[in-house]
Amino acid sequence: MQLSFPIAEEPDEQTSELGRKLFAGQVDFLKGVVAMSGLPDADRTEVCFAGRSNVGKSSLINALTGRKALARASNTPGRTQEINYFTLGENHFLVDLPGYGFANAPLPVVEKWQALLKRYLSGRQTLRRAFVLVDARHGIKPVDEEIMTLLDSAAVTFQCVLTKIDKVRPKDLEITLRQVREKLAPHPAAFPEIILTSSEKGDGLSTLRATIATIK
Repeated sequence: MQLSFPIAEEPDEQTSELGRKLFAGQVDFLKGVVAMSGLPDADRTEVCFAGRSNVGKSSLINALTGRKALARASNTPGRTQEINYFTLGENHFLVDLPGYGFANAPLPVVEKWQALLKRYLSGRQTLRRAFVLVDARHGIKPVDEEIMTLLDSAAVTFQCVLTKIDKVRPKDLEITLRQVREKLAPHPAAFPEIILTSSEKGDGLSTLRATIATIK
């Protein structure tokens, strides 16, 4: 019987090269957005990274692009309070969303940017896929499921990306994968493959690059 939500396979040479070229090319920070009115023109394919605070979004973006400080990583959960737009070549936007869940910031500030996050996910027509990042040490939490349910209702395809796989033992990773598959099963917008990554070791980066490069 075929496993539900299998691990994405390594891309073939041609697809891998497409991903490499896309991320080796011009990648620039465009703007930080604090309101829907500040979003750039919806004139290209858009993908976003979403995840709990400190799941490793900024580190993964830096690893994908090979630029150490393109996205600002912080040891303080909730420090990133904007929707950060990056241009990826001439035809893609890469979007780093504010971390959701626990945040070391005043409650009104937290509520404001969480509301912006939800409006963005449900109202951006050129958003082709959301990559929901999940810490391989912890699996899917209730706050992740809230975002997944929102993506279901907005009919935005999302793909689960496990981060920090270098931080867990193989048998513990299998336990996490079992939990993740169970949690993904009820979600109609869930893309049927999981990508395993490590920003530090480079695992899964070519797969994620190739995946983004082939989204139209």
